Amino acid sequence: MMARWARGRGMAASWYGIARTATIDRAGAWVEIDDGGSAKVVTGVTEIGEGILTVLAQVAAEEIGIKPEDVVIGDNDTARSPEAAHAGATRQTYMIGNAVALACRDARLKLDKEIADHWGVGAGQIRAFDGEIWADGTNNRMPIEEAIEVCKKRGVVPVGSASFTAHGTGLDPVDGSGAPWQAYVFGCQVAEVEVDRLTGEVQVLGMWAVHDVGRAINPRGVEGQIEGGIVQGLGQALMEDYQLERGHTKTHGFAKYILPTALDVPQINTRLVEDRDPCSPLGAKGIGEPALVPTAPAIMNAIYDAIGVRITALPATPEAILTALEEKERAEAEVAGQS
Repeated sequence: MMARWARGRGMAASWYGIARTATIDRAGAWVEIDDGGSAKVVTGVTEIGEGILTVLAQVAAEEIGIKPEDVVIGDNDTARSPEAAHAGATRQTYMIGNAVALACRDARLKLDKEIADHWGVGAGQIRAFDGEIWADGTNNRMPIEEAIEVCKKRGVVPVGSASFTAHGTGLDPVDGSGAPWQAYVFGCQVAEVEVDRLTGEVQVLGMWAVHDVGRAINPRGVEGQIEGGIVQGLGQALMEDYQLERGHTKTHGFAKYILPTALDVPQINTRLVEDRDPCSPLGAKGIGEPALVPTAPAIMNAIYDAIGVRITALPATPEAILTALEEKERAEAEVAGQS
């Protein structure tokens, strides 16, 4: 007699392109190293919960040599700030992060030049970290806030600006060939499931995810993005069933369009691969949508491994599982009868 519950594992791999090259993708930023050793970053960034403001503060702090809490992300009204384009396509860290990094380097060049001249050393000797600035090979050292005072007394305000643009290559107008993206995020996920043959219910027991994100600016944030993407993918794979008929929705509320809850989320294990992107000044790529791409295929492959049926339409509801099992049993019976 066949066991009621069956376990299986499935794997899926993915790639995802970021930074359009077929059409120009770009972002700009302004940076000022201000009184008190703080810094102000202005760019038309859109924060929709993905954590980009934290990332930009970390980028600016590292490039300037101050603490992240001393970075202020200024007015991002697109009427008064440099264009940064849209929040989507996993492009924010890659495009806007690089624009901010380059703007910070521009401001640091001005600061370093003035402080080097003040100390009588080469600009290449100037280093800064954690709110202090010094000259290698000397005893010269001061807080960055004092360095700003020196600059201003010399008539210089260390302000930087920059833009970052993906290399535009275009696509062949005849056959569409070409390189549509500047960078690619690669990933792989493994799902372990348990399928109830009697009810058709699928329980995801565990997920393992490995993603190449380039340089992880905020590793904890990256892991959170991956976990969130997996939860979304789990809902897509097993629960979320939006019904549309002749242009009208038949799913009128979340009572029918079922979303995963904490009880549905399995143990998620993540690992980051940091293969730095050579076209990015930061080396970072991204991890927004890519975290979601392999989840549903991995779960579908795990269901196949468990009970031997292919589910080719999402979600894999209990009804769909039972129907697939019945069709499999019917097909097997017909083969047995023919033999």
